[in-house]
Amino acid sequence: MALDLVLVAVGLAILTRSADQFVIGAARLAAIVRLSPILIGAVIIGFGTSTPEMLVSGIAAARGDADVGVGNIVGSNVANLTLVLGAAILIVPITIAGSTLRREAPLMVGSVVLFGVLVQGGLDTREGLVLLAALVVVLAVIIRAGRAGGDEELTAEVSELVEGTEMRPRREVVRTLVGLVGTVVGAQLLVEGAVGVADTLGLSGGFVGFTLVAVGTSLPELVTAVSAARQREVDLIVGNLLGSNIFNALAVGAVVGIVGAGPIDSERMVTVGVASMVVVAVGAWLMMVLRRRIHRWEGIVVLAAYAVTVVAIGPTG
Repeated sequence: MALDLVLVAVGLAILTRSADQFVIGAARLAAIVRLSPILIGAVIIGFGTSTPEMLVSGIAAARGDADVGVGNIVGSNVANLTLVLGAAILIVPITIAGSTLRREAPLMVGSVVLFGVLVQGGLDTREGLVLLAALVVVLAVIIRAGRAGGDEELTAEVSELVEGTEMRPRREVVRTLVGLVGTVVGAQLLVEGAVGVADTLGLSGGFVGFTLVAVGTSLPELVTAVSAARQREVDLIVGNLLGSNIFNALAVGAVVGIVGAGPIDSERMVTVGVASMVVVAVGAWLMMVLRRRIHRWEGIVVLAAYAVTVVAIGPTG
């Protein structure tokens, strides 16, 4: 048990640090070869920020622990819009941009609902390919809208990563490769430790994936959101979280279906867990539409929603 917890802690530390370096290196390399900021923001950064979830869920599914992989997807999506968003709101009230309500929010809800429907009965290769095709469509919509309207949020996020430093191709290649290798190693250690914890305590793989693993893989989003909130840079917070949920549902879901096709043993995860994920997604969208400016007391409500979902699923679900 102690060794498993050490593996989890070490895996998380390596994972979060390596994933950051992978995103920075990949974004800078894309800028060096003169890809547009919209393309870098939507594709490179979008995939990069979901790399921890993708590798952890992919490794878990490939080794026959699809419950952990699916629990990680569901738990990460719930954590993003409860724990992470709630923590940011407690620091500073957040105003929702109109472009976010028109584009990212509906796409996020649609992606989550599609994943929730397909995961019933387990994910197979065909369903993984459907999720992958949906991801391509969503990316096309985001890139086309960004080019047409000049997406200031994506451009600002890219500028933050690539400006103010001398970009040397060789150095960024090394940064990207080391970051990728570190992320893979960290993900492997995290999965190994999490499965060990589940076996020792008699917890379901889905519950461990939803709680321990999902919170761990959502740490980069939490750190980014809290940092942005402290600096009053609230424009990127909601967009990043919605984008992360899109990639989790479609890209990570596709990986689980393709590399680890099979049924999900944790029944409560694909019923109560998935239902909670959809309710949280729709509820967050409605809150944004009705309120437009989210205040601190609402952050407390959002945080409480996470506790409710954990209790609803239960440790043996």
